[in-house]
Amino acid sequence: MKIPKKPVLPMLIAAGILIFIILLMQPFTILKFGDKIGVLFPKGMIGYEQRNLLFIVQALMLLVIIPVYVLTFMFSWIYRADNPRGIYDPDLVDNVPAEIIWWGLPFVMVVIVSVLTWIKTHELDPYKSIESKNKEMTVQVVALQWKWLFIYPTEKIASLNYLQLPVNTPVRFELSADSPMNSFWIPSLGGQIYAMPGMTTILNLIANEPGNYRGSSAHISGEGFARMYFNTKVTSKEDFDTWVATTQGTTNKLEIKAFNNLALPSVMDPQIFTLEDPELFDRIVNKYMHH
Repeated sequence: MKIPKKPVLPMLIAAGILIFIILLMQPFTILKFGDKIGVLFPKGMIGYEQRNLLFIVQALMLLVIIPVYVLTFMFSWIYRADNPRGIYDPDLVDNVPAEIIWWGLPFVMVVIVSVLTWIKTHELDPYKSIESKNKEMTVQVVALQWKWLFIYPTEKIASLNYLQLPVNTPVRFELSADSPMNSFWIPSLGGQIYAMPGMTTILNLIANEPGNYRGSSAHISGEGFARMYFNTKVTSKEDFDTWVATTQGTTNKLEIKAFNNLALPSVMDPQIFTLEDPELFDRIVNKYMHH
């Protein structure tokens, strides 16, 4: 029976050229849309550390993946059906040097990646406070359906779908929810963390550059999920203090009755409030506790 010939070489060449073009265009794509890729171009210390860990792990993985792809093309060409020089050697399965290479190297890589990830996971613990010469500030976050409420307990103000922070200031986010479980994420500053009804989670972040950074929900939560995002504006301490003073002068008051209206499922534009009830966040958390 005559074995039909297949265009193996042209297929390999075409695939190689396509991969080369994609890899060649990747840096230009990243540079062009860099401002929109917060994970790769972070603006905060935690984000930088997480990005660097991602790059290191990817580089280590490529030490295995690239040879695998190269050998895949080589084996496809050498051991094609119409190549009489491609001799099948079943005894290679017991070849000690070969076994060490294809089992030993991946094992070593897995160990290195595991140890590195374990160390960095503890260093970047979201509950761990960030050391800084500037005093840490607290922002209480409540995930609503489908919006975000930010409470500044020290400044006695609050904002809806808008977050303003001073640059180079550690921020302790205390998060809960008055809706289905959600996930709080500002890609340019650091990783996401979940907000759940009746519970409080902690996330420590810091912004090292002024700017406007997109924050969003990283957990699908129904009809208004696509609109559940907010602007994080990072300014100088002076501009932040001015914004706080302006917000404290608003006649829009936030207490439990106003909060209950905000908590109704809806998509809303940004708003600012003066905080009438300093215990509001605790009331939101405790309303789901069984007494």
